[in-house]
Amino acid sequence: MTETVPQGGTATLTEPASHPRPQLRRPWRSLDGWWDFAVDEQDDPDAVEFRQRIRVPYAPQTAASGLDLALDGTTLWYRTTVHPDAHERPGPQERLLVHFGAVDWSAEVYVNGAFAGRHEGGYTPFSIDVSRAARAGPFELMVRSVDDHTDMAMPRGKQDWRAEPHAIWYPPTSGVWRTVWLEKVPRQHIAQLSWTPDLPRFELTASVALAEPPRPGTRLRLELLDHGRPLADTDVLVTGQRITVPLRLPDPGVDDARNDLLWMPDHPKLLDVRVTLSVDGVVTDRADGYAALRSLETRGRRFLLNGIPHPLRLALHQGYWADTGMTGDDERFRADVELARRLGFNGVRLHQKIEDPRFLYWCDRIGLAVWVDLPGAYAFTPTSIDRLTRTWLEVLQLYRSHPSVVAWVPFNESWGLPDIPQRPEQQQAQRALYALTRTLDPTRPVSGSDGWEQVVTDLFTVHDYVQDPAELLARYGSRAAVEENLWRLWPGGREQGLNGFTPGDRPVILSEFGGTSLVPEGDAGWGYAILRDPEQFMARAEALLLAANQAILNKGIHGYCYTQLTDTYQEMNGLATMDRVLKGDAARLSSAVRGEAHDPANPLWYAKRWLRGRSTLLPGEKA
Repeated sequence: MTETVPQGGTATLTEPASHPRPQLRRPWRSLDGWWDFAVDEQDDPDAVEFRQRIRVPYAPQTAASGLDLALDGTTLWYRTTVHPDAHERPGPQERLLVHFGAVDWSAEVYVNGAFAGRHEGGYTPFSIDVSRAARAGPFELMVRSVDDHTDMAMPRGKQDWRAEPHAIWYPPTSGVWRTVWLEKVPRQHIAQLSWTPDLPRFELTASVALAEPPRPGTRLRLELLDHGRPLADTDVLVTGQRITVPLRLPDPGVDDARNDLLWMPDHPKLLDVRVTLSVDGVVTDRADGYAALRSLETRGRRFLLNGIPHPLRLALHQGYWADTGMTGDDERFRADVELARRLGFNGVRLHQKIEDPRFLYWCDRIGLAVWVDLPGAYAFTPTSIDRLTRTWLEVLQLYRSHPSVVAWVPFNESWGLPDIPQRPEQQQAQRALYALTRTLDPTRPVSGSDGWEQVVTDLFTVHDYVQDPAELLARYGSRAAVEENLWRLWPGGREQGLNGFTPGDRPVILSEFGGTSLVPEGDAGWGYAILRDPEQFMARAEALLLAANQAILNKGIHGYCYTQLTDTYQEMNGLATMDRVLKGDAARLSSAVRGEAHDPANPLWYAKRWLRGRSTLLPGEKA
């Protein structure tokens, strides 16, 4: 099955649809659908009584699951019978794997009542080998998930610990909440494939991990293609279970021709990948994927993409839907990426959630730069640091080949480091995750603790929800203003840099601002400021965005992240509702996001007047 996909709004490509692992694709089959379900504190699968049904992959707290439960227990059980097709039953030299996109928080998997594997971490995928059972025919698959919402040492992101969501925290997600799928593979197969671009050398380096040590005579072939046109093709002898292979692309030398091969949001160029594993000339494994060539760096106060200053105009993306919670699907992922582009943004910050690889696929394909947050824990304990580190290692591996990912955020606002100004060990934790991230991926900048209390970072980030656009511009409209503001006024009541740490020669990014909510009269909702009139909301949003863009032009900052793309439950400060309905005119918002001028007759005139330092109220606004 194929679909036609727009690339940068002009060209089209053909791409296999909906594969849950888009950069390493083989034939697959979804196991989503109706499963048996129980809330039962038992730890013995034989003792569980299944009296309900649930629609996988939706969390039981959601309407889409068919349950819409307020859970009073922490242990969930799932059961289904898997019927392998004839071509799915593995032979002696084959394996059948069940892949879980995500199970929150811990998962124990049983096959025909026998323990088969365990995974901890609510946001990352894992796999279970079910080959022995599948060879005999249909088999029973059971999952036991434990999720204690009161455990503050758990990397939870925005999932609330209270019974009812409040402020900026949302309903919890428990159990299976991403696609469960089957894949038959050869016993010796490619388990991991990742790509590292090197633009100065005009090459891509593949890092390949095999499922087992190679047999003598094992060879690996890697092909890079541009719309079917071969660009690079190499065949190497495999002598270890992990191998690194550089592929040099033909360098045309001329910038125009070079740029056609480079990825950036306005030109999201992807190269097709074919990978083949063979032993003594006999093919044992084949897979398809994609990669991209581009470079990232910070130089002085600027963020550079492909060696060119690239101001970031991001929207905060939380990734929740009213009926499905944190679980999206391919249509919704694509729609959110297209919405961000339609509104003029060139990127998103995936805030406190590890998003589905399909969302990253659409960012890669349509063109959207992405900041990736590690979902925060709130307690500082050895357990929380262990869990954060293990989760982050999995995330770095999961996302490292996506060209759209341009920055990592291991901590947000010192969440999980509650006493960092006074506690050296918490400062060291920030340094440790920063160093670990840079060690495993030296190609992307890292925001050490996004927003405040930074002790180490590549991007000096500020969160400031001041609602007067003129004041926002006064604070960030020049380099001198930024330095003075961060010394004089701590936005959010927190110090931006600890122990004398300053922006120095780093890009300054206003990585959270805006936050204005449009709440209809008589309704309840949360926001950093609440407006009731749609025109007032539009004028405020436009003025804040224009102020941020002017600050970029004045070289005070080199990018921003507006809070937020869509409403999320009670937090109603999105440019669109939670159902993705825009709260104003898309053309007006898009122009403001890009900092473009409007005709004075346009209602944006009020926003411009605001920036100049208004002395009168907007029409209908109360003092």
